[in-house]
Amino acid sequence: MTLNEAERIIEGLIFASSKPISSAEIGEIVELEKEAVQVIIEKLMKEKYNERSGLMIRFVAGGYQLVTRPEISPWIDRLGRPVIQAPLSTASMETLAIIAYEQPITKSEIEKIRGVRSDSALNTLIDRELVTDVGRKDGPGRPLLYGTTDVFLEQFGLDSLNSLPDKKLFEDEKNKS
Repeated sequence: MTLNEAERIIEGLIFASSKPISSAEIGEIVELEKEAVQVIIEKLMKEKYNERSGLMIRFVAGGYQLVTRPEISPWIDRLGRPVIQAPLSTASMETLAIIAYEQPITKSEIEKIRGVRSDSALNTLIDRELVTDVGRKDGPGRPLLYGTTDVFLEQFGLDSLNSLPDKKLFEDEKNKS
């Protein structure tokens, strides 16, 4: 396979994948080393999907995805696509933040932090596949433990949980109030 063929195939795989696709997955399909795939993707990003293009390749949730550039979103909004899901409620966002920073965490631990019941918020997050159960805690009743999913990383544009803002930033803001 030539370099040009590999570039075209890799670009097509990134475009066709319904979720972020890793360089290892691409490598298995095109029978190239992961490192070679990454070099080709970097070349595509630099030469084809540069600032002149309306599209870009981004690394999110451990894989690559072809997306529109954020700066053209006002024009994309004019397409009039219906919003599939309403924004998350404040309670759901609060619950999601707690899970993201404290995972794995039980429902009762979430409720202790929030100070209120979290059944509805937790169910919403599970339904939207932002959160899933990741096992059971050792101890009485062996309650479910919750953690975030790759869908969470994808929707919030994070390549990993290490990309979350430092929790201390929020504590500093809270102490100022």
